Amino acid sequence: MFINKQNGDKGELEIVDLVPCPNCGKKLMILPLNYPLYDVQCVGCSFRAQVKTNASKPKAVIFGAGWDIMEKVLKSGFITPPIFTNFKWREKNETKQEIRFYPFIPKENLRKYQLSSTARRANYKMFNYIGLDKLPHFVVYKK
Repeated sequence: MFINKQNGDKGELEIVDLVPCPNCGKKLMILPLNYPLYDVQCVGCSFRAQVKTNASKPKAVIFGAGWDIMEKVLKSGFITPPIFTNFKWREKNETKQEIRFYPFIPKENLRKYQLSSTARRANYKMFNYIGLDKLPHFVVYKK
């Protein structure tokens, strides 16, 4: 889990260094640790988004987060927060990277699951993003 946290933190830093706000073009900044639901926000407008970093080529299914907060947001009538996906992988001894922006993710693209009773976070409810390969998105950075 510690390595995933480090990779996630590094991925957020890459987003704010490489990607401008998709709404107004100004700089993005990282939100405080444990800020609910969002990881970055714009310094000039009200745009906020989650960041998901993956050590793989772009794929259809990625880990989400804890389900409880997402469920409360959805039940309140809000939409799923937009996400940046930061995919990084090695190909032919070369580091590749693709950052995608998904402005809208329908509820049907969230799959809830529960950790086992023997997991470190026993019975914790989580979700995955699914079907990302079928959703509209923008490639905002590619190396």
